[in-house]
Amino acid sequence: MDPKITETQISTLVEAFYAKVRRDPDIGPIFNAIVGDWPHHLATLKDFWSTILLTTGRYKGDPMMTHLQLPLDPEHFERWLQLFTETAKEVLPEPGAETAILKAMRIAENFKAGIALQRDARDTLPL
Repeated sequence: MDPKITETQISTLVEAFYAKVRRDPDIGPIFNAIVGDWPHHLATLKDFWSTILLTTGRYKGDPMMTHLQLPLDPEHFERWLQLFTETAKEVLPEPGAETAILKAMRIAENFKAGIALQRDARDTLPL
């Protein structure tokens, strides 16, 4: 738990970050096509980041499986991480921003690895 980050700051981070994601020409179309109810999705994302950054346990779900169903490539996670880093530095004080960025880096690496494993498994299936 990072006492330097508050729920209000997490809410601000999620709102500002996903506003950028939605407008981004690379990843915006992917997320805008799949998310039908942005207010509900943002509430879920706030729970997710609260769980990640404050260990609140509010998020219940499997983000890896959700993202593996999307047409995402490793480059998309690089762009996601770029936007997240930029936003965290804008809206969170140090060292809270650093903590959030390190967690986001791990998440992006895990998702990229999951995509690679999924593709390897798909490519090695017998015809």
